[in-house]
Amino acid sequence: MRAARWAVSSVFFTNGVLYATYVSRIPDIQISYDLDYRGVGFVLLTGALGSLFAMPFTGGLIGRWGSKPVTLVASFSFCLSVALFMLSPTVIILSIVFFLKGIVAGITDVAMNAQAVLVERNARRPIMSTFHGIFSLGMFVGAGAGTIFISQHVSVLHHLFIMAVAGFLFVISMSRHLIKDDLDVSPEKIKNAKYFNFPSLALVGIGIISFCAMLAEGAMADWSTNFMREVIEASPSLAPVGLSAFSLAMLAGRLIGDQARMYFGDQRLINACSIISLAGLLFIIVGFSAGLAILGFFLAGLGLSVIVPIVYSKAGNTPGIDPGTGISMVTTIGYSGFIVGPPVIGYLADWKGLQIAYLFVLLLLLVMFFLNLRVQKKLRPEHIKKHG
Repeated sequence: MRAARWAVSSVFFTNGVLYATYVSRIPDIQISYDLDYRGVGFVLLTGALGSLFAMPFTGGLIGRWGSKPVTLVASFSFCLSVALFMLSPTVIILSIVFFLKGIVAGITDVAMNAQAVLVERNARRPIMSTFHGIFSLGMFVGAGAGTIFISQHVSVLHHLFIMAVAGFLFVISMSRHLIKDDLDVSPEKIKNAKYFNFPSLALVGIGIISFCAMLAEGAMADWSTNFMREVIEASPSLAPVGLSAFSLAMLAGRLIGDQARMYFGDQRLINACSIISLAGLLFIIVGFSAGLAILGFFLAGLGLSVIVPIVYSKAGNTPGIDPGTGISMVTTIGYSGFIVGPPVIGYLADWKGLQIAYLFVLLLLLVMFFLNLRVQKKLRPEHIKKHG
């Protein structure tokens, strides 16, 4: 089981590295294709649409083929798509590549979390937050590498290609240790297999919480470098530090998140973390200095760190629903936040500036906080006992 944990961790880590890699170069991609904020928002929107398109079908793919092969094929395709970004000759082609990237990223997200649920079930204790912490570690490494590549004036094309190849090699080296699903492969089961699943009413509430949290995460990650450059007027080499601080806080929060869940319980933990993330947004929006903004990104990351892992753990352990199906339902709702997020942030930034755009995120976190007061008490998985 230890080997399986390392294998699943390698997929989470690689995804985080590649995500932060291309996000750290969004300002350069914006310059290369002469895009305004709306244009950047549109390109990011195509990626989110790709993920949202793929996620409802992923539960069916996992039910038919298993999460292991689906995870591997999608992960390798994700590496390839990142390597192809800067080979796009026009904005339209770039948007198509981002859409395809979104498809494989969405499938990977559901499949690797289904793998994580299998490990968590075998361990009989919370592990999901740690896996998401590994993703955050990957984001931190990817953002740090981005800072180094930018400071050394490495081209975007070479930067993305190097990181994509490294990610591919890392995942393939650990792939044989992923867990095989206990699938029913009878002819009757295969004949009646569904490749599309509508969200269950039992999961809609936690799906909405996921929507709010994931939109906020995306806003922090996708627009942090632009915020540091445009609002704080940080230097090009300092601008990615906001993303690094956010990623580091996400990592720290998720590495201790499983223990915190066991001690505090899901409802109280999410309430406290919602307040912390709200405080972080206030520091960012005030925008007095780079130091204050970086502190704000850190607090926002710390507050948001445990919310999505709790939601995924519950979705993957809902009685009567397969892990892949449950996760695909919740991620479909949650990732629709990325559909709303990029264009809203982009249009608000063009209209009133990024500070006003981030105020929208703050209001959304308030909605999440009050919604949690009503529904979050039902999120604790039945197979995990609370201690303390």
